[in-house]
Amino acid sequence: MSSVAIERALAVRCRALTKTYGAGVNAVQALRGIDLDVLQGEMSLLVGPSGCGKTTLISLIAGILDRSGGECEVLGQDLARLGDRERAAWRGRNVGFVFQALNLVPTLTAAENVAIPLMILGARYDAALLRAGAMLERVGLGGRERSLPGSLSGGQQQRIAIARALVHEPRLVVCDEPTSALDHETGHKVMELLREVAAREDRALIVVTHDARIFSFADRIAHMDDGHVDRIETPTRS
Repeated sequence: MSSVAIERALAVRCRALTKTYGAGVNAVQALRGIDLDVLQGEMSLLVGPSGCGKTTLISLIAGILDRSGGECEVLGQDLARLGDRERAAWRGRNVGFVFQALNLVPTLTAAENVAIPLMILGARYDAALLRAGAMLERVGLGGRERSLPGSLSGGQQQRIAIARALVHEPRLVVCDEPTSALDHETGHKVMELLREVAAREDRALIVVTHDARIFSFADRIAHMDDGHVDRIETPTRS
């Protein structure tokens, strides 16, 4: 049987993408013409110094911010063509977030935190909790559904955040510094978990990181500086 390379579909296509904050003498160019492709079925890392535009870029890709110029198509959709409500609904269906600060609600149980995206999409409370419990089981937190975040370790809280990002089966998962507050061993476990439960042929992952220890998990690494993507690296993984 001949070996044929799999041609993966584009999840994200950015061309000459720009973002400027403010106007006139106060204008700040955060992105200065980004060209970037993110493929389905792959994990892409965005790396570079603080202030180089990584968080702005993922915010544009996820439809949180509006672009100033250029093109950005995500999962076949030009988000600039959607109104605010349409864009919020699109984001709720298609995007999962793992925030750097985790943003877990301290008064909600682990299962209730994970269930939030489902309830936003209109799922009933009991059904949402059932699916949330199944997702917590997948990330290794079975039996901790009723635990409050404050009673869990940092690594366990990160797993709740990952479960919340995945519970509604998004096609794009965006992670902002998912290992920044974790020790080496826990950080590697989190990245292994992301690859295991999030890397599918019909899903793309974008991870913003300063953590060189996790570069080996990436399929592609986009190196950014001063609002540009300087180069794309394809690491060799064993």
